[in-house]
Amino acid sequence: MVEFALVVPLVLMLAFAVVEVAVVARTQLEVVNASREGAREAAVNPDPAAAVGVVQDSLGAAGARARVRVSRPHVVGERAAVVVRLPHTLAAPLFGGVTVELQARSVMRVER
Repeated sequence: MVEFALVVPLVLMLAFAVVEVAVVARTQLEVVNASREGAREAAVNPDPAAAVGVVQDSLGAAGARARVRVSRPHVVGERAAVVVRLPHTLAAPLFGGVTVELQARSVMRVER
């Protein structure tokens, strides 16, 4: 019985850590996808606000917290870049609400 009492908290902490890593990885994939969609919009639309809107829409509710930087030259063939930064607060009480910043950068060639 004593061994059970000693092992259960460790197993629960490990389970919380695994779930939290999975949530952070999923959110990072969403940020990467949003930056890719924003870069695609920046490649075909000269208005940077349109790319920011696409990124925010792609992130859903978290889009309002995202910081988006769009750099788009007006020369066809040059590179349009979108950088997305999203603060993510770890949910498990074990980690005490630590915030990590997730970031992704995507580049595509300007088409028009």
